[in-house]
Amino acid sequence: MQGQLDMEGALTARDRVGIQDFVLLDETTEAAFLSNLKKRFSKDLIYTYIGTLLVSVNPYKELDIYNKKQMDIYMGVNFFELPPHIYALADNAYHTMLTEFNNHFILISGESGAGKTEASKKILQYYAVSCPSTTLLNTVRDKMLMSNPVLEAFGNAKTLKNDNSSRFGKYMDIQFDSQGDAVGGHILNYLLEKSRVVHQNHGERNFHIFYQLVEGGSDDLLHQLGLERGCQHYNYLTQGQCPIVPSINDKNDWKTVKNALQIISFDETVIASVLHLGNVRFDSDSKGHALLNNNTELHWLLGVDAHRLQEGLTFRKIEAKKDQVLSPFTTDHAIYARDALAKAIYGQTFTWLVNRINESMENETVIGLLDIYGFEVFYVNSFEQFCINYCNEKLQQLFIELTLKSEQEEYEAEGIEWEPVQFFNNKIICDLIEEKHTGIISLLDEECLRPGDATDLTFLERLEEKMGNHPHFVTHKLADKMTRKTLERGDFRLLHYAGEVTYCVVGFLDKNNDLLYRNIKDLMCQSKNDIVKECFSSMDPDSRRRPETVVTQFKSSLQKLTEILVAKEAWYIRCLKSNESKQSGQFDEALIRHQVKYLGLMEHLRVRRAGFAYRRKYDVFLKRYKPLCPATWPHWRGVAADGVEVLVQHLGYLPDEYKMGRTKIFIRHPRTLFATEDAYEKCKHELATRIQAKYKGYRAKGEYRKQKEAATKIESCWRGTQARKEKEKRAWAVKVIKKFIKGYMTRGQAKNTDNSEYLAFVRQNYLNRLRDNLPKTVLDKTPWLTPPAVLTETSEMLRKLHYRLMVRKYVRGITPQKKAQFEMKLITSSVFKGKKDSYPQSVAHPFADTRISKYQTPSHNYCVPVIKYDRNGFKPRQRQLILTQTAVYVVEEAKIKQRVLYTSLKEISVSNLTDSTIVFHITREEPKQKGDLVVQCDHLFELLTKLCVIANKQNAIKVVQGSINFEIQAGKGGAVDFSTGPEPMVYKAKNGHLMVTPLHISSRDH
Repeated sequence: MQGQLDMEGALTARDRVGIQDFVLLDETTEAAFLSNLKKRFSKDLIYTYIGTLLVSVNPYKELDIYNKKQMDIYMGVNFFELPPHIYALADNAYHTMLTEFNNHFILISGESGAGKTEASKKILQYYAVSCPSTTLLNTVRDKMLMSNPVLEAFGNAKTLKNDNSSRFGKYMDIQFDSQGDAVGGHILNYLLEKSRVVHQNHGERNFHIFYQLVEGGSDDLLHQLGLERGCQHYNYLTQGQCPIVPSINDKNDWKTVKNALQIISFDETVIASVLHLGNVRFDSDSKGHALLNNNTELHWLLGVDAHRLQEGLTFRKIEAKKDQVLSPFTTDHAIYARDALAKAIYGQTFTWLVNRINESMENETVIGLLDIYGFEVFYVNSFEQFCINYCNEKLQQLFIELTLKSEQEEYEAEGIEWEPVQFFNNKIICDLIEEKHTGIISLLDEECLRPGDATDLTFLERLEEKMGNHPHFVTHKLADKMTRKTLERGDFRLLHYAGEVTYCVVGFLDKNNDLLYRNIKDLMCQSKNDIVKECFSSMDPDSRRRPETVVTQFKSSLQKLTEILVAKEAWYIRCLKSNESKQSGQFDEALIRHQVKYLGLMEHLRVRRAGFAYRRKYDVFLKRYKPLCPATWPHWRGVAADGVEVLVQHLGYLPDEYKMGRTKIFIRHPRTLFATEDAYEKCKHELATRIQAKYKGYRAKGEYRKQKEAATKIESCWRGTQARKEKEKRAWAVKVIKKFIKGYMTRGQAKNTDNSEYLAFVRQNYLNRLRDNLPKTVLDKTPWLTPPAVLTETSEMLRKLHYRLMVRKYVRGITPQKKAQFEMKLITSSVFKGKKDSYPQSVAHPFADTRISKYQTPSHNYCVPVIKYDRNGFKPRQRQLILTQTAVYVVEEAKIKQRVLYTSLKEISVSNLTDSTIVFHITREEPKQKGDLVVQCDHLFELLTKLCVIANKQNAIKVVQGSINFEIQAGKGGAVDFSTGPEPMVYKAKNGHLMVTPLHISSRDH
């Protein structure tokens, strides 16, 4: 918001922040409209006018424009004096009501998630703060604000487009007395989406109140109601498969709703009963009749006899004269009866809540707030969307009529000739839907009431038969070849004022009937629960007439609403969604264009722009623009209208560009106003510049004289001081330079008065550089800084001291474990360094205590997995090698396969390549003793180092180039051949030898 910046003043910023009133657009095209809206949205200016209509774009973030300070700014201010705001519209509706003493209403519309409910809350909060404060007002205000969380909990739900979507229409009257004090209120509700109680689409939830009770209710309350915590236990809460929503805190919301329900004495048993009813399950007997084997859930239902309720859910009572016959239900009929009862209980309870809230608020002049569902177009559109879009058609018809009417009345009051306006009249669509006998509603009711096998498809056939030639109606059967591809056989399409909508007829008849069987209704009237008994007793159970269908009830309530609205002065708020993902800062142009179309904003703009784009009272216009004419500046002494006439003549307005009314001037084109505003802005700066120049000149001359005298004195003193300082600095510099040159020239001599300071400088400079370039660790190869000749001996002493210090630190930092590692690595190095190719890669890997922990015991010094090759055939076998203090053991899963004493181990051979093959050469003491041992071990260096430590066999390890010969048995030998290759392999060669092919490692890999 721009604070106190007025409406016309903001015209100068129109290129940066857009125009605040769409009526002032140069071009009334959709592209210009969207461009202006986007420009304002990018600067967080979410409100724009079309005349007195307010367009609001949901920013999906908190803006600091709703505080008490903003409310104070807009209180009692003319509508166009400040930038657009919802407070401006609310305040002007309030003050117009007080001035003219007539009724007003504010119509808030837009699609789900556009911010309608939030807008109505902002208006209520504004009236709560701005209206005169009295005890009665405070009571009414508290009750009206208290009604919001209750109605949201019972009437709102998560849909695919909005986490807090209103699933009913709400009209609220705020009642004021002649002094402007709020003295009461009244709420009307329209078309609650009762089908949501028993069915939710994927990704949607039931009404909030169910989740709030289950998640937020205390353990004692849930036990008392027979409920369990957790939505997964209830059939009516799990169909949408999204009971948890990140943006909703059901537990916290329950605290607020619970307090409000206690004020109106609401019993939670009713809500619990709906959940229990949803868990009632039916089976079928051999004849297909419904059975209720487990009636546990029925004991928790509404204080009615469980046996009679079971009968009501599985049998239909048919009355024939004085006799009554029970006709058994099929399972489908029983489920229908159960769901019908659940919807009836919830729908009647919602009506009871609204009536109860009204009783607490009802007490003359009113301001109505209509928060109603916007035009809805989903992927699949059903009966609910048909009713909602019919409602929007009627409101659009009313909207255009009232706008034209108000424009005509203003023109007549000002004596301006009215020019007919071309606009789309949607009466043809309203008649298509609601006309008696031939409209869609009449045909739907006929199909619901007629005897015989009526279905959704027979209803569609009736529509095709009755309105096949209507330009705004098409079905698959009636469509041309191209259109038929976009329609299913069970669809019909209406061309609404906002565009085409395709409806699926499946479920139309069931949703329109919404019948509750008489015997169940009678049973509910006998409930021990006071709320249920009151709700169903009001339904006139003794009446034999068939109840009105849902769509007829909706049509009647819509007609009553229209009558209410026609009798009041209208104010409009059109809410737009900026994007589908609810992200701040995103402006989805295609989505906005769609909403602008179906909200009829371009139609409204064309009506407002049909004649004159701008109108203002004479005194307001003259007060602002009088500096533009010498005859009216600085004061006009005559009548304001004459002054305006003189002013516009001076500005060169053409006769067709403006009209003079009785109290206002009417300007036809925005460009005329823009040119005037630009001239005023330029003139304003010129006037301000002239005044400022005169005043500043007068002040500056006197100030200049004083400052000049003072500056002259200061300059002379300052220059003298600076000159003396400069002389001293130069004398000092000459001495220093002379001494430095002498020191440099005598630097090779013994220390004397001439070179002492120079040598001190050299020493200090060298030590400072040495400090910054010292080696950090023993392993740091940074060269020692070369000293000057005078410091050669000192530098060498420092170097030795520093290296001794680093060695000391390094030695102290070595742990016993690390020391043991170094000692073993030293042994490994002495045996393998420069001999075996894979040695360099092994240096960085620390040795482990053991590689198989399950065999580790105090007597087992080291265990490692190996692959043993049979002496005959060289078949590989998985084994474990265990080193003890006296021998090497070859083990297969705890079974000893071979034992080799260290005393009989005469030699150990490995190749010089990268393989991991080891040959243990064994002294044979007996003829039957096994021959030499050939194994492959991934931890070759670790194994052999451990063996060296335990058995002191360093000298027995031989690194061999070429083949390794070994003894299989007495008189029979074998060999292991080695050659490098692209990939490691071990296999028996054709010559009978064991062939080992390790990877070749180039010299760069070392």
